[in-house]
Amino acid sequence: MYNVPQGFTNQLFMRMFRKFAAGLAIVYLALCAGLVGVMHHPVLFGEVMRHVPEPLMMVVPFRRLWFLARAGKLKAGDPAPSFVLPTADRQSSISLASFRGQRPVVLIFGSYT
Repeated sequence: MYNVPQGFTNQLFMRMFRKFAAGLAIVYLALCAGLVGVMHHPVLFGEVMRHVPEPLMMVVPFRRLWFLARAGKLKAGDPAPSFVLPTADRQSSISLASFRGQRPVVLIFGSYT
């Protein structure tokens, strides 16, 4: 039987553990960075999230990543960015900029189902 000095096995174990931990950290950071990138595109994000396993939901900080990815650049007092939406009958479209200088406009986005 070959006798290995105790210190040598501990050093070898710690070196392997550090490599494993560093590799795991790199994979975790790459996963988080990829999710932040996908969160900029809501349709693609939905497709990706459909395939995310449930245990991963407990490990990845989705809420913080979502707020980081979806944070806007507007500050209080900045003018709203202009956009165009179709009307309810889909016969024409309406632009937010067309209301500039008139009465205030309140936009409510959400689901009431």
